Amino acid sequence: MKGVFEEDKVAAAGKLIANAGRIVISTHKSPDGDAVGSSLALALYLKKCTAAEVFVVVPDAYPDFLSWIPGQEIVLIMDDAPDRVAELISTADVIFTLDYNSLKRCGDVGPLLENVDCEMIMIDHHQAPESYARVTFSDVSSCSTAQMVYQFIESRGDVALIDNEIAQGIYCGIMTDTGSFRFPSVSPYTHQIAARLIENGLDHSAIHRAVYDTNLEDRLKLLGYALSQKLDVYQDLRTAVITLTAEELKAHHHRQGDTEGLVNYALSIKGINLAVFIREGNNNTRMSFRSKGQFNVNEFARAHFNGGGHNNAAGGMSEESVEQTYERLRAILPDYRNQLDYE
Repeated sequence: MKGVFEEDKVAAAGKLIANAGRIVISTHKSPDGDAVGSSLALALYLKKCTAAEVFVVVPDAYPDFLSWIPGQEIVLIMDDAPDRVAELISTADVIFTLDYNSLKRCGDVGPLLENVDCEMIMIDHHQAPESYARVTFSDVSSCSTAQMVYQFIESRGDVALIDNEIAQGIYCGIMTDTGSFRFPSVSPYTHQIAARLIENGLDHSAIHRAVYDTNLEDRLKLLGYALSQKLDVYQDLRTAVITLTAEELKAHHHRQGDTEGLVNYALSIKGINLAVFIREGNNNTRMSFRSKGQFNVNEFARAHFNGGGHNNAAGGMSEESVEQTYERLRAILPDYRNQLDYE
């Protein structure tokens, strides 16, 4: 399955890698399992196949349930070490941008990337990629960037270099971005990759436990509060909405990643085709959109909430408060009544 990994583009990327003394891998703000898993898997692969220094930079911290993925020692967090991150980016020979296709998606790292002189290589599966990279591997049909990292390694004839540590990052990225292999983006090829990794000794059950079975009591109480007190269901609009303010998050001792997957509970309600989670962030209001079937949340988020992503999963943001953002959403939804009314 070559797809977007055409021979000439793979060769161009390979030439950039071969001539690099320092490679930096960048991913998006609020890194998830696919961002962290794909970045660390690619980093460990590059350390095996090149003599270059390899680093992963992230704009902010990611959840503890991703801290087991091999390669943590080469990760630098912009919020914790801004000078070191700036130095690495300014002296990099090649920069990979993974799991995003707009520099606006990587927080305070974005302005640094906008001013670099080196070449960039994009590997991403989101819609409408920007044209900042020297080599772009973009595949909106791919279930995850981690799957694309596997394809990139495969296209270079280096599958034999995928050891257990690299496999863990790839599998984690695929598993988390597909809802444990249940989303429509999963293809036969996705399962083929998983099968190959497991055949070579990957403990897939251990990865699932590390991500999903390490909840703290506070997280479960937060989820319970959100579902029992903050869930609004509009059956006439086939929509469910959850909202949480900063005060509510603080009251439940919120930690990074605690609300991961919360929007999917709302989407699981019978008859609901659109679910929205609205959460107060540090300086803005963050939104998560999920849909079943034909309703395109990528287009919806782009049109109204400064966001985007995939057909059935997207993010957005607002400069308004949670309450004002929710009020605006409620005003918009009736215009989509017919589009949301399907079985």
